[in-house]
This record gives sequence, C-alpha cells and structure tokens, in this order.
Amino acid sequence: MALIFIAVIARILSNAASNVFQKRLTGFGVAPFQVNLVSYGALSVIGMFFLCANLPDELPMRYWIFSLLSGLTGALGNGFIVKALEKGELSVMGPINAYKPVVGMVTSFLLARELPNSFGLAGVALIILGSYFVLDATQERFSWTLLRNRAIQYRIAALLLTGIQAVIDKEIIRASNLGMAFFSWSFFGLLFTYLMWTYTGKNGTQPVGRSLRLHRLDYLLLVICTGTMVYSTNITFSSMPVGEALALFQLSGILTVYWGYRFFREGQLIRKLVGAGFMAAGAALILLHT
Repeated sequence: MALIFIAVIARILSNAASNVFQKRLTGFGVAPFQVNLVSYGALSVIGMFFLCANLPDELPMRYWIFSLLSGLTGALGNGFIVKALEKGELSVMGPINAYKPVVGMVTSFLLARELPNSFGLAGVALIILGSYFVLDATQERFSWTLLRNRAIQYRIAALLLTGIQAVIDKEIIRASNLGMAFFSWSFFGLLFTYLMWTYTGKNGTQPVGRSLRLHRLDYLLLVICTGTMVYSTNITFSSMPVGEALALFQLSGILTVYWGYRFFREGQLIRKLVGAGFMAAGAALILLHT
C-alpha cells in the first residue's frame, strides 16, 4: 500500500511538472512533436537498460500488438497534449483531463471487464463537477462554444487517446513486467512520434540541435518528469483498476491551476482552485475506498 501511495504522489507531481516544461518549450517556438521526440528518444535509451534487465525468455504476441497500439495512441495523444498547451492555458488544459477516468473506465470494462465500484463512480462524478468550475472560467464559459476552441479540441482528443492508451498499457504490464512496459512506452512512442514529426514537416522555428543547446535544462527536467510519470503510472496500474487510478491522478489538476497562475500569469485563480478542490475530493473518495 505504501508503494502505491508513493507512486500515486510521484505521478501527480511529475505529470503536472512535465506539462509546465512542455508549455515552456512550445513557448520558445519548439514544435509539439519535436518536444515529444526528444523526451521519447532520451527515455528510449533508459528503456534499453530496463530491456536488458527485465527481458523474459518469451513474450506473447499480444505484448507486441498492445505495444504497437500503445505507441500509436501515445504518440498521437501526447502530441495533442503539447499542442493544447501551446495554444491554451495550463490551468484549463490540466483540469480538462478530469474526464479521462471516464474514458479509462469505459475502455477498461470493454477490454478487461474491470467494473468500478460505487465509490469510484461517485469520485468521478465529483471530479467532473469540479471541472465545470474550471471550464466556466474560460472566455467561452461552460457551453458548446467551448468545442470551437482549438486548444480544447486538442485536449479532448488527447484525453480520449491517452485514456485508451492507459488500458492498453495495463495489458502490456500483464503480458510482461514493469520494466518491459517502460521500454515499450518509450521505444514505440519514439517510433510513431518520429513518423508524425516527419509527416508534419518538422514544424517549428528551431532545428533540433539548436533547440537542445538553447533549452537543455528544460529538456532535461522534462525527461526526468516524464520518466518518473511513466514508471509511477505503471506501478499504480499493476495494483489498481485503470479507471480509479486515472481518477486519483487528477489531483495534478490542482497543481496545474496554481502553476498556470504562478509561471504563466493565468487568471481566475480562486474559481479554478474551487473546481480543483471538488476534483481533489473525488480523488480522495476513490482513494479511501479502493
């Protein structure tokens, strides 16, 4: 239980921090897929050590199938996350992710027949209620016009894709182990991100080499945060249903609200924190009864 608690806290902190560095890099003119390409590339090198230390005698075919699917959904989903952060507010983009547990619960039921309990459902309901307060602070307010906002569109696409990826990643863990799951996330994510980076014409104002020289500290911290996020996520998935784990992770919404105000001068802090508080209450309800 202690290990799961530490993993959840590490995931919450590292996810919010990685969003800050992703937004900073796009603010410097680095293309979203280029940001992910560098982080996937660095983590793939680390993943090779996990591969050597954790390679089983035989891997089932479903490991490779799920790894390819995870790489595709992850590359697209993370690409959309960074594009959303490039165009929208961190304090809004983070809490929108509150809907991700719903995607995870539905997908985990379809693929793994995991059923959430009543407390899990109540917790998700509170998280979604909290997201109302955050989204109602936008210029479009909580209405259908929000869907015309390009950053919102990117974030919704991202939460759908990464919600599906979360369930797939748990199947990878079941088919192998935590180390192989880390390698799979990194390597296949790198493969598909490179293809997408090439397809988009390598958009951005800075070549990769120049970008790495100018922003090496941001990249380094992004890699550390992302690596921590991936491994702590895998530890949590190995012991909890996906939907409930994703709901707990939404506590990072509180940090993104504050850090959006602190680092990027984003407004309506109090209203957004009230919404984030509802989200925290929902996550606590799930945590107490998991």
